[in-house]
Amino acid sequence: MSEAETFERIKAGDEKALEFIYAKYYRMMTKLVITNSGTEDEAMDVYQDALVVFWKKARSGNLVMTSKMSTYIYSICQNLWRKELDRKKRLSNEQKDGSVSMDMDSPEREKIIAKCMNQLGETCRKVLMYYYFDEMSMQEIADKLGFANTDTAKTKKYKCKQKLDELVKTQYSEQDFLD
Repeated sequence: MSEAETFERIKAGDEKALEFIYAKYYRMMTKLVITNSGTEDEAMDVYQDALVVFWKKARSGNLVMTSKMSTYIYSICQNLWRKELDRKKRLSNEQKDGSVSMDMDSPEREKIIAKCMNQLGETCRKVLMYYYFDEMSMQEIADKLGFANTDTAKTKKYKCKQKLDELVKTQYSEQDFLD
């Protein structure tokens, strides 16, 4: 099956053609993530997410292939993996700063954060929820909340996170976070 034929079949909704692409490019796409500090599981997730993006764009009828499909899918994988690395770096930096991690792993911690989040203003709550839980970009947050630009959203997120950290630190001790 030629690349043009495969692409046409994907545009038409042929899932078998997508499975063919999945198998054909699997090693190439997962190697990208694995050689850039990723695990096999992360690589599979990124590749599957990339194929979902590719499928949706192809099915929309708006995608015109100007390069090989492998090149296009590879660039999607690169972008998705960069975003994931940025997210990991951001979480890691926040934990080093001594701020409260929004990555909760116990019901008690979740309750503490939820109580403190409810004490914040509505805008702060939305900014933090969109950023940490919905994983929206600063641009998406700025657009959704009507901020002038991404810098305004970043500043607001920073100030809201500081308020949340302060609320947690003044109302709870370290013992409250120990399992």
